[in-house]
Amino acid sequence: MRPDERVGVQVPASSANLGPGFDALAVALDLPLIAWTTDREERRVLAEGEGADELPAGEENLVWRALVAYCDWAGTPPPEISVRVRSAIPLQRGLGSSAAAAVAGAALARAFTGGGGGDQDLIDLAAALEGHADNAAAAVLGGLCVVVDGCAHRLEPSETLRPIACIPTARQSTEAARGLLPDEIPLGEAAANAARTATVLAGLSGTMAWRPEAMRDILHEPPRLAAMVASGALVEAVRSVGLGACLSGAGPSVLVIAPAGNGEAASLVARLAGPDWMVRSLRWDRAGAEVCPQAIVAVRE
Repeated sequence: MRPDERVGVQVPASSANLGPGFDALAVALDLPLIAWTTDREERRVLAEGEGADELPAGEENLVWRALVAYCDWAGTPPPEISVRVRSAIPLQRGLGSSAAAAVAGAALARAFTGGGGGDQDLIDLAAALEGHADNAAAAVLGGLCVVVDGCAHRLEPSETLRPIACIPTARQSTEAARGLLPDEIPLGEAAANAARTATVLAGLSGTMAWRPEAMRDILHEPPRLAAMVASGALVEAVRSVGLGACLSGAGPSVLVIAPAGNGEAASLVARLAGPDWMVRSLRWDRAGAEVCPQAIVAVRE
């Protein structure tokens, strides 16, 4: 493809762990990051939307690093282009902003160069750059994803359930959140968490009745929620009214799972959260990373 031609990709946000499925489960949410190619400019990456003023504009930007990583993997030189990025995914809130950026760069490079590689290759490239194969899988494949030994498997999330994202103004780095985790866990707790993980997966995929109490993790969430006081209070408040709730990824955002037919769930959660939280009633993203039609890219410029 010539540098003056345009190609774009759209990549969803994601919420990992889903309570007990630590580093194994993730689901894609309909908060998009859009990236598209443009003529070579002084800056390699021109960002708009969430966190635009904070992100690097040079070749250290994660979108560009992923683009170059794909080109290196495919054995082709990086194209002489710049990339525009528009994101609706808040930074450092546990909603997969880094995974979306890494997937966008790799997917954009694949689309622009016409190179090869499948979805698992994109997941591997993104995970190597930002460290979260679960988020990367959901960003690439959409839907509900399970990652086992680095390999991603996709399921359809149930239409009877609806995600609600509670996003605070405060931030949390994943590295800092991982520093709160215990080095060892009792065997009984590990077994109980495995059962809850299976229950969450089966419920979210619609193969058994949804049990919101299964989202209560006993391995990684207790130390994190103790440190993130506001998140911990909100999780417990939401659970007390019978809805499923957990940290989204490493936090501090909270993911709530509600029955799709409960039209009052989002307003109830918003009242429980209070003014320091942005509460968004979302949908599952089922498409994952997809190439945008050229006409749509042109309109977005």
